[in-house]
Amino acid sequence: MYVCMCHAVTEDQVKRAIDAGANSPRQIVARGCKAGTDCGSCVRRIQALLGEHGGRPCPTARLAAKLGLADPGADPRNAPGPVPAPGSTPVPGAAPAVGPVPAPGSRVA
Repeated sequence: MYVCMCHAVTEDQVKRAIDAGANSPRQIVARGCKAGTDCGSCVRRIQALLGEHGGRPCPTARLAAKLGLADPGADPRNAPGPVPAPGSTPVPGAAPAVGPVPAPGSRVA
């Protein structure tokens, strides 16, 4: 699969650069593939590949860790559920409400 359409760089080429020691998009470019040097749309995918294949994690993952947010690779079954609003009674297994619920028989504008 192509990562960079501008320079016809494949995922395998990026993975080989990572296996050879590249740990940033700049180091991958320095290895001669030119990915990320034209339109830049492939840089996020390169960062994701770096995170998946032993390079440094992508900036979003580092920011999430600094903020104490959930690990994107964590099992969602272990994540805490939604917090009910004060005074409400949560219903087990029910989806949280997304706004005010109209009274029965009333019209919604």
